[in-house]
Amino acid sequence: MKSMIIKRAAASMLAGLLVVTTVGAATAGSLAGSKGDVHFPPTMGSDPKSECNVAYKAYIAASGHSAYATTFYSRVVDLYIICGTKLNAPSQKAAEDMALRSCQAGLTRWKVKTASGGCAISASK
Repeated sequence: MKSMIIKRAAASMLAGLLVVTTVGAATAGSLAGSKGDVHFPPTMGSDPKSECNVAYKAYIAASGHSAYATTFYSRVVDLYIICGTKLNAPSQKAAEDMALRSCQAGLTRWKVKTASGGCAISASK
């Protein structure tokens, strides 16, 4: 009688483990189409063909770890938006670091200063 109870308990635990494993595997799929962790709404500008709009759409479509960094925008003071992305990086942290560096390089390249003080990660996944 004891061995029958032990067998049923073992079978029940294995079934539960199988369900947990299957659910975990299903969620580990592609990140394409996901906005990820949004820290603040992305600033992209009004022109749908602008570089930042195209970059954000590419970030959303990316299937791996990616990040989108941008300058904060103040309509009163700032007349431009600088952004940077890193798509399909090895990790979310690496994507954030590279996107932030890309945005900061844009500030240096265009020799601009923003009222907000620079770039920040807007979204990452």
